[in-house]
Amino acid sequence: MKYIFETAQLGNLVLRNRMIRSATWEGLADEVGHMPEQLYQVYKRLAKGGVGAIITGFTSVASDDHYFGGMARISADMLIKEHQRLVGICHDENTPVMAQLALGEYNGSQQRNMDIDELTAADIGKVIELFVAAAQRAAMAGYDGVQLHAAHHFFLSRFISPACNHRQDEYGGDAVGRGKLLLDILRGIKAAAPRLHVTTKINCNDFMAGGLRPEDSLVICQMLANAGIEAIEVSGNGTSVAGIRAGVNEACFKDFALTLADTVNIPVILVGGHRSIENMEQILNEGKIEFLSLSRPLVREPNLPLRWQNGDTSPAKCVSCNMCYQTPGHECVFRLKGID
Repeated sequence: MKYIFETAQLGNLVLRNRMIRSATWEGLADEVGHMPEQLYQVYKRLAKGGVGAIITGFTSVASDDHYFGGMARISADMLIKEHQRLVGICHDENTPVMAQLALGEYNGSQQRNMDIDELTAADIGKVIELFVAAAQRAAMAGYDGVQLHAAHHFFLSRFISPACNHRQDEYGGDAVGRGKLLLDILRGIKAAAPRLHVTTKINCNDFMAGGLRPEDSLVICQMLANAGIEAIEVSGNGTSVAGIRAGVNEACFKDFALTLADTVNIPVILVGGHRSIENMEQILNEGKIEFLSLSRPLVREPNLPLRWQNGDTSPAKCVSCNMCYQTPGHECVFRLKGID
């Protein structure tokens, strides 16, 4: 039997429970990537709330990436000190923290956002360099690991998707070719920052015409596992599904995650629609899934893990309204109104 509230090993990391805060867009950093006090308070609440580990909101590896507003960055050495403070806040509560390394848009040799098909070999080399350099800065800042963001139609997600990648060279064609960039980045990080736990977040399905299908996602995940990635977080292109209800439609991507966990010999993390501890523990014992990650429930209740651990096991209060995307700092509207 596996239980939510038991110590568990995630690669070289020891977590106090099997819940992970999944990367969540806070939208609070300035254009340079500097983090305000409000953002540090987000992580203080999360770390004090009892979650087993934290994955930061997406953190761009490029200084000229403006895919979303308010993105934190780890694209320049001058930002390392700010990330050291964030890491310290989490470590003060004995909470491991990983930086999610993301690229929304790549402004390369054309000095504009480039499509996957028009990238030159030099552009691809530059993308690899951006991720590896960001991982080195993450190591210098003290992060326990990094996550490669290959989901939600970000750059790496588009690169592995046949809807966006029509290349005819070694970085295109079938799933093996489209997945090669991820492997090159992984190997670069492993060589440059071997201490870091490296994971990835990947779509099980793009849920769009001509997009990544589960069978191709499985191939790419197996490639990554064979190359030494230490965990895989399963998501899907349809993020933040509305209308999730405890005991009714939880765990949106469970079936793929169960299949993947049977396929690879590394921990699989499942995100998407977790609301009740009963359903979460059922998932843990239904197959080989080792960890469950949460986003919106922790926006509403940063202390949800402690609430559950202390005996109040009623479902998460998040009602999946997605109004948090409309508020400054993506705060829960109920919290802003002072509604418990």
